[in-house]
Amino acid sequence: MDQEKSLHEEFVDATTSAGAQDLLRKYDKGSDYRELTGIAGKIITAILICFSLFQLYTGIFGVMDALLQRSIHLAFGLTLVYLLYPMSKKWSRHKMHPIDIGLAVIAASACMYVFVNYEALVYRAGRVTTMDMIVGLIAIALVLEAARRVIGWPMVIIAGMFIVYALIGPKIPGALAHRGVGFEDLVQHLFYTTEGIFGIPIGVSSTFIFMFLLFGAYLEKTGMGEFFIDMANSVAGGAAGGPAKVAVISSGCMGTLTGSSVANVVGTGSFTIPMMKKLGYKSEFAGAVEATASTGGQLMPPIMGAAAFLMAEFTNTPYVNVIAAAAIPALLYYFGVWAGVHFEAKKLGLVGMPKESLPKLKVIMKERGHLLIPIIIVIYLLVAGYTPIRAALGAIAASIICASFKKETRLSLKDIVEGLINGARSAITVIAACACAGIIIGVVTQTGLGLKMGSILVSIANGNLLLTLFFTMLTSLILGIGVPTTANYVITSTIAAPALLLMGVPMIASHMFVFYFGIIADVTPPVCLAAVAAAGVAKSEPMKTGVQAARLAVAAFLIPYIFVYSPQLLLIDVSLVQMVVIIITSLIGIIAVASALTGYFSKAMNAVERLIFVTGGIMLVTTHLMFNVIGAALLVVGFIVQRKKKGSETVAA
Repeated sequence: MDQEKSLHEEFVDATTSAGAQDLLRKYDKGSDYRELTGIAGKIITAILICFSLFQLYTGIFGVMDALLQRSIHLAFGLTLVYLLYPMSKKWSRHKMHPIDIGLAVIAASACMYVFVNYEALVYRAGRVTTMDMIVGLIAIALVLEAARRVIGWPMVIIAGMFIVYALIGPKIPGALAHRGVGFEDLVQHLFYTTEGIFGIPIGVSSTFIFMFLLFGAYLEKTGMGEFFIDMANSVAGGAAGGPAKVAVISSGCMGTLTGSSVANVVGTGSFTIPMMKKLGYKSEFAGAVEATASTGGQLMPPIMGAAAFLMAEFTNTPYVNVIAAAAIPALLYYFGVWAGVHFEAKKLGLVGMPKESLPKLKVIMKERGHLLIPIIIVIYLLVAGYTPIRAALGAIAASIICASFKKETRLSLKDIVEGLINGARSAITVIAACACAGIIIGVVTQTGLGLKMGSILVSIANGNLLLTLFFTMLTSLILGIGVPTTANYVITSTIAAPALLLMGVPMIASHMFVFYFGIIADVTPPVCLAAVAAAGVAKSEPMKTGVQAARLAVAAFLIPYIFVYSPQLLLIDVSLVQMVVIIITSLIGIIAVASALTGYFSKAMNAVERLIFVTGGIMLVTTHLMFNVIGAALLVVGFIVQRKKKGSETVAA
């Protein structure tokens, strides 16, 4: 019991230390908000609480008409952005600036202009007055500035390029040319319809996403983070390379709640990375493990960094089908990371942590196992056919009720209010990203750019599916640089996914493919934001950490190709036998590739053995029967060589 408490204390100390908070602010702009006290702090707290209460009210009693719901949602979001995020880093984080107060009022007024004039805008049917134009221009500019403050320049630059593209379409040479969009038409389309800023992304944010973020906030208040850490320690802490495996499990669990790979890296990494280094892992590898595991949390159902809700809307697929399709690939991804960690531990001769220092699983489940009930309830409600909003509402209620079962986890009235505050605050980044992404979608729907880009990629690949996948992968990796999960998915699905659809790839497979590579940009050099953040925690060289992270994430580079060629992996038209065969061959192939990249299986490998294992592994994850047979044969040869090498060393010893 004392040991368990000490693990809790270490976790709390690590995740609340000034150093960890500074790192989080440095690498995750969404966490670099003002910390205000006095009257200003109370006003912002009141706005955050009112925001959550508004969302709960509409969730319980029914969502308003689309434009009305979304305009109020965006009004809250933009107001909070300008009050909480200063224009410049030079401005105080502990004092409100008059300019930001003014911008907050203007942003709220612009959004409420749509709410107040809703009927008039409907009757005008696309015609805009001079006042409409002024308000629309101001609103678009404020959305871009809000995205710059909360997300950073990459998203703003992309959105700005799209606006320019819409206006100068006829002057663009080649296949990307279009008839052009008038300035007035563009403003009207982007701000006064549900095709632009108030489009699907902000619509999903104002309903499903907010409710699940609120659910995540209450789970964290109940101590779910510490529970995941302790549970991972009890399960894997004593295994070879235990702390690294703890990082894989705990970061995967936490990643489904945080919605940010960088926040997850700093949160759990502050605890797991020092443990890995203490055990004997090099700093670069310790940081890479945490970065890879944290990034994978965005791929893990049921939330997937809030992208699961957007994917359901974009593909017109039931939400429960989306998370079912994502489940097996996500588990394969984490299995690949686990395999890389395991072989590295064996190669270095690392053992696990002393069992007497680890918490007991039986004790953890007895004391805090009831915290899992809300997660079970939300999954049950989704499978039973309830809407995501109703499922999230039920889960929020369940998290508060279940926490009351034990005194140690019971939420006070203060905790419940803080849950409302934290839930609303965590939604701010998503709102800014979704609103800015709406600009991109609005331009695409007006110009047909998605199909044009798809045709160009298919043309460059000369109609070859493998080459089309490769070019789409590169496009998604580039578009995903420095962009948060929700906006990342919106951009990649809008620009890159149409190429795969033109090649006949199933809708859900196309969207999942670009989503995977957009997310994996966080651990892909040269930018690899999650790896850079992990390097800050590990005090390692960022680029070396990024290279190691990309190596550990090798499964993420293989799995999307597998489910494009074998959609059965996404549970599309699959029989049980097909699914089992694909999973088994994929697992073996991923193990082989992970061991080859590590240079160790049962013994250290030479260059020839590594080539045998990596070739055999890649051939085994394909769907071509002949390649599978050749790959299996190569791995049998490699396995025999490893066994003989181990046997000869044993005899010599």
